[in-house]
Order: sequence, then C-alpha cells, then structure tokens
Amino acid sequence: MGALTGVLYGCLVVFLGGWYLGEWTGNFSFLLFILTVVTLAYWLAERFHFAPQRVVAARDLEAQDAQRRQQLANKGIAKVDGDISADRDALLAQPWWLDWTAGLFPVILIVFLLRSFLFEPFKIPSASMVPTLLVGDLILVNKYHYGVRLPVINKKIIPLNDPQRGDVMVFRYPAKPTIDYIKRVVGVPGDEVAYLNQRLYLNGKLVDTQAMPEFYDEDGTRSNREDGMHYLPQFSEKLGAKEHRILVDVKRPSYVVPHENFPFKDNCRYSAEGVKCKVPAGHYFMMGDNRDNSEDSRFWGFVPDENIVGKAFFIWMNFGNYKRFGSFD
Repeated sequence: MGALTGVLYGCLVVFLGGWYLGEWTGNFSFLLFILTVVTLAYWLAERFHFAPQRVVAARDLEAQDAQRRQQLANKGIAKVDGDISADRDALLAQPWWLDWTAGLFPVILIVFLLRSFLFEPFKIPSASMVPTLLVGDLILVNKYHYGVRLPVINKKIIPLNDPQRGDVMVFRYPAKPTIDYIKRVVGVPGDEVAYLNQRLYLNGKLVDTQAMPEFYDEDGTRSNREDGMHYLPQFSEKLGAKEHRILVDVKRPSYVVPHENFPFKDNCRYSAEGVKCKVPAGHYFMMGDNRDNSEDSRFWGFVPDENIVGKAFFIWMNFGNYKRFGSFD
C-alpha cells in the first residue's frame, strides 16, 4: 500500500505541475471530489482494517510478554528485564502513507463541503470588472445564494434566489465550461438588452448614468489606449435598485464583432451602433463594468442557468493593494 500511495501522490504532483505550467486544463471541483473519495477509502480501510490489525498485533505482543514473565516467575525469577512499550507504540503507530491519506480525510472533506455548498474563493484575473474589481483581487463567492447545487455536475437541487440585474456573478464560460468568468448581470430572462453608441438600454429605456470623476488607472494596463493616458471616463450606473461604477471610453468604436456562432445568436441583432439582444428563458445577459475592455455576452452570447457558480460579494485580499478589503455588493 505504501508503494501504491507513492504512485498516487506522484500522479497528483505531475497533474498539478502540468496544470500550473499550462500544459493542460483542470477542474478543481472534480479534483477535490476525487481527493475526498480516495482519502475516504483510506480512512475507512484504516478504521475497519488496518487499525484493528495493529491493535491485535499490539495485544499479541503484550500477551507474549505477559506469558514470558509468568514463565520466568514460575521459575522464581521476579525481576525481568525488557520493556515492550516502545515496540507496542511502534506497532500502533500509523504508517506514513496512512498519515498522508486517511489522516487528511477530515480536512479535505470540510474544504470540499465548504467550497461546494457555502463559499468559494476566486482571484480576479483580468480588468473586465474595473473599477468594481481590480486585477489580483481575492474574492468570496456565495455558492448557495442562487440555489443549492450538486458539486462537480453543478445540478441545482434546491432553488433559492434568481439572479437580479446588477448582481456580480461567477459562472462557467459557455464556450468552455472548465473556465470560470465573472461579470455583472445586466439582462434577465425576457429582457431586451441593447448597447448602442456605448449607452445601455433595458426594454427600450435608457439606463440611468451619472458622470463621476475620472478613474485613474495606476498601472496603465486597463485602458488599452494608444495615447498612454491613464485617466478613464467613469460613470455611476443604476440597474434596478443597485448602483455601481462603470468605465466607458468614448473614443472607442461602438460596433461589436461577435463570435462566429453561439446558442440563440438569432436573438441578437448587430449593427455599427452596437448590439441588441432578447434574453431567452433560463439565460442571462452579462457585461463587464469596464465596458470597452470586456469580452462578455455582447460577443459570445447568453449564460444558461446551469452554468451559474454563485454570487460574488466580498474582497478579502489583494496582495498588491492591502486596502482592498470589504463588500462590493
């Protein structure tokens, strides 16, 4: 069993190394599920097989020592050298391969349950949600707000709240579900969403926006501007009862070049002014707050309900900016 455990750990190291180096993609939820199942198997084997075996061996050692001492006592030898405590402890001790499997099961199980049903951490990889979320922000996602889902297969078993306009939501990218995206919910089922000449319309009505002081892009990587300016036009936008900040670069073109094909593409009409889409049942229209630096539903279509991961709500750390802490919902 020790050799088998070593091989399993070797496979895990190779897989994680290749994943880290970008040689292949992985599904962390599925990996955590596999680790939970494997460590559970070791834990059960330890509890009902290996541990009882070690206890029996220790008792046999104690019985043999007691028998030897009795035999010597029968011969008149009262003082007997030899302490079996160290040998007994050695027999009862878990081998390393059980320490690193069965011993880790409770911890892995707790992480799996917390991550699957309560909260999951994410790191913001791109600038599409600036100024709400910055690159490097470490955020928490509420996994149960939109309903309880089975881990790995992501099937909803207990519906709770429906996504609302203005929610910041993590979801599986429809074109490649192994990748998680984060955007803001702009359109819910039945809505007509139009983004024309860099203005947002919902069901034929212009969404209210108010000009704000320009946003200063500290590292200059979020603007995509050739003039090198680090100040970007910033607005307050109101979706339903929620207000949030957005960036709109009026110097950028309004037209959108969509992906070649995606489900319900016929629901969208593209023009030189932008795009207008009718959100189908069970789907959502998502957009980034950095409107001119976000590839979102304007390009690749709608997010189905089965792709929802959870509602993002809290920044708990940014190692490049320790002031980034708190709720953004």
